[in-house]
Amino acid sequence: MKNTLFDFFGRYKFYASTSLFLLVWLVFFDHANLIDQYKLWAKCRDFESKVTYYEAELKKVKKEKKELLGSTVALETFAREKYLMKKEGETVFVLVNENGELLEEI
Repeated sequence: MKNTLFDFFGRYKFYASTSLFLLVWLVFFDHANLIDQYKLWAKCRDFESKVTYYEAELKKVKKEKKELLGSTVALETFAREKYLMKKEGETVFVLVNENGELLEEI
């Protein structure tokens, strides 16, 4: 086996060395080398998982929008809770902790 392998590389050393050089060039030095391709593939997979997350969040927001715009009572409740809006002549008390954060959000 050793004899035939060395005979093969001895006989076709130009082709073997050229193929080895091309392989090394493609793996390490080319602008689209395999290392960069793997990094791009990992980044693409990460972005695809983010797309699924944001699609789920978008469905939640659309559902909330539909519920809010369907009823004036729900819209008023949302505005009072989220944006601390009040009616004329009404007093609103906001409870915060030592850091200045709203207690409801914690």
